[in-house]
Amino acid sequence: MPLILRLLSLLPLWLLHGLGALLGWMVFALSPTYRRRFIAHAQQAGYSLRSVGSAVGHAGRMVAEAPRLWLRAALPRCEVRGAECVERAWAAGRGIVFLTPHIGCFELSVQEGARRWAPAHGPFTILYRPARQAWLAQVLAQARQRPGIRAVPTSLQGVRQMIKALRSGAAVGLLPDQVPPRGMGVWAPFFGREAYTMTLAARLVQQTGAAVVLARCERLRLGRGYVLHLQALEQALSPELDVAVRQINAALEAQIRQCPQQYLWGYGRYKQPREPEVAA
Repeated sequence: MPLILRLLSLLPLWLLHGLGALLGWMVFALSPTYRRRFIAHAQQAGYSLRSVGSAVGHAGRMVAEAPRLWLRAALPRCEVRGAECVERAWAAGRGIVFLTPHIGCFELSVQEGARRWAPAHGPFTILYRPARQAWLAQVLAQARQRPGIRAVPTSLQGVRQMIKALRSGAAVGLLPDQVPPRGMGVWAPFFGREAYTMTLAARLVQQTGAAVVLARCERLRLGRGYVLHLQALEQALSPELDVAVRQINAALEAQIRQCPQQYLWGYGRYKQPREPEVAA
């Protein structure tokens, strides 16, 4: 399998995206459970399958482009828009919490940010949970430790390292619409339906005074690259945790509505949280 991933990483982006689109529609056609969840989540947000049907192909593109992003040193072409909000935060001496939902090429969001700003402001810290398969864990370990990126474990130790990074004026990156383990989130509205939502993003900001920057990395057509959109959170987060989590969810909704055709509507956003893992 690692050999196959390495071979795929050598393919041009336009071909990977073409193959990925086919993969996305195959899964959509062959998996009734996935298809029902995709349609239900889109409708929950007010979208018909016709209006966001291209998101089916983009889900496959996400899978197909992964070997290219994991295994090749050179990043694909990525234009950055809104970099001014990042520069302002660092000029003010603040750390930055980058938040990106499951939209577009979120894998590239942190890689491009690190390429652009890590040399001057230190590595971007991200949480990393090793894969269960040994071969995939080895591949992802290499991918997560790219230049300018520091992956830390999804544990109390990892959270402490994120806090330390923010207090030193560095950056961390999170996918705040992931469903956290039980006890690590609260129930909060997401497109009008209660979803178990992580509190980590809000806690990091509240404990360190970091700035919040929303990141959305959209794919361009025909494999021409990507556009990374960066936007500062419009209002400061509330000191009340439940309110702050709701603010973050509302901000993520606004990001998704700017490009619903690339959101992972099939992601199990409303599932029940899993039990936390117990260290051996």
